[in-house]
Amino acid sequence: MIDRKIQLYLVPTPIGNLEDITLRAIRVLGEVDFILAEDTRTSRVLLNHLNIKKTLYPHHKFNEHNSVPGIIKRLEAGEKTALISDAGTPGISDPGFLLVRECLHAGFEVECLPGATALIPALINSGFPCDRFIFEGFLPLKKGKQTRIRELSTEKRTIILYESPMRLVKTLGQLVPEFGGSRRATVSRELTKMHEETVRGTLEELIAHFTEFAPRGEIVVVIEGGS
Repeated sequence: MIDRKIQLYLVPTPIGNLEDITLRAIRVLGEVDFILAEDTRTSRVLLNHLNIKKTLYPHHKFNEHNSVPGIIKRLEAGEKTALISDAGTPGISDPGFLLVRECLHAGFEVECLPGATALIPALINSGFPCDRFIFEGFLPLKKGKQTRIRELSTEKRTIILYESPMRLVKTLGQLVPEFGGSRRATVSRELTKMHEETVRGTLEELIAHFTEFAPRGEIVVVIEGGS
């Protein structure tokens, strides 16, 4: 049974393969009163696969400031909820922080279950040191991007970035002036899915590869730390 004290659960969902969900996550999703989802259509596919019949409410970056007060009221009435994202762990480059903060401020117990996230498999599979690393998520789209790249160029820890397939080649090209074209990196895409792939090489080699073979799917870039 779910903990009577906890009223908000953050539940990681598979990043691709639907088998990558814990037994505990399945149980919690089946026992809470309602589920908050980044995209209810995407989450309904997963819940149908798990044979879980629960009401889904949208909770995403475009409505979270408006939806939080209503969620708090339901929790005050004694209900319990779970937050899930389209894939992976809520709060990691996805909505979650605001809801957790407001629930804690209101005195509610919050718990995050362990589970899938794309950055860890990509990091470990890179072959770069993973005892110390820095996760940057998505770099700024425009303003401040080159400044942040310059700051990261002296980072000695392994660096992890998320990027869209449409921006990958451009971002790799923007890294070269600061990191050097010979800096080693990996690009992992479609992790846990049928067409999972990790391409290894220098930044220049990766640019050449993905210029010839246009990338698809979710992208994780892992860059070797500076010496």
